[in-house]
Amino acid sequence: MFITGFPAGSWATNCYVVATGPGEPCIIVDPGQESIDAVHEIVRENRLLPAAVLLTHGHVDHVWSVAPLSRDFEIPAFIHESDRYRLVDPAGSTMVAAREQLLAMTKDSLELTEPSDVRLLPQEGATVEIAGIEFGVRHAPGHTEGSVVFTLPRGGDSDVLLSGDVLFQGSIGRTDLPGGSSSAMDESLRSVIWPLDDDVLVLPGHGPQTSIGAERVANPFLQAAAAGGSSNPPSRGM
Repeated sequence: MFITGFPAGSWATNCYVVATGPGEPCIIVDPGQESIDAVHEIVRENRLLPAAVLLTHGHVDHVWSVAPLSRDFEIPAFIHESDRYRLVDPAGSTMVAAREQLLAMTKDSLELTEPSDVRLLPQEGATVEIAGIEFGVRHAPGHTEGSVVFTLPRGGDSDVLLSGDVLFQGSIGRTDLPGGSSSAMDESLRSVIWPLDDDVLVLPGHGPQTSIGAERVANPFLQAAAAGGSSNPPSRGM
């Protein structure tokens, strides 16, 4: 399995490119601000054929470049139906900065616009096969109404979790932005994250990679939610 990622833009949002190997179709996950050039470089150097963009949720720092990349490669963008409305006006669905400030940060007119081909992810617990890769899709609301995590196999190794802003190394996503819910986040941590195997590799939306086992031992927010209490997520970042 070919998986590479990089932090992009002002919020250091991790964008990932996933394929079964060089020279194969690929998917792009969460192309944030200033991710366009790097995605094109990865595609070119590895002779990849983009097939789709997958979005873990609709916050502006994760969807900033989805429209131009969808146009460049003529591919659809997939998002959960509960966050679909955020793609209509990405700059207007966040409180992190004024809409005018965000629009002034774009490189061209297509950034922060709605992609021409938006499709909904399958329902809870389903799988989707794109680019020869079968992704598990789990709805994990709390950070936003339509937050999801993706699971995929790594061949003979452990599975991979693309956790978006649900789970980070030592932390979790904030719930105080519009559409957030601390009770929904607690339930997502208990029912979606905690039951995963210890050796699952976690590739988060921000920060370094980790594992479920490491977070089970050292993440106080995950531990609190799993114990039936409140995770009390931090109110910083995106």
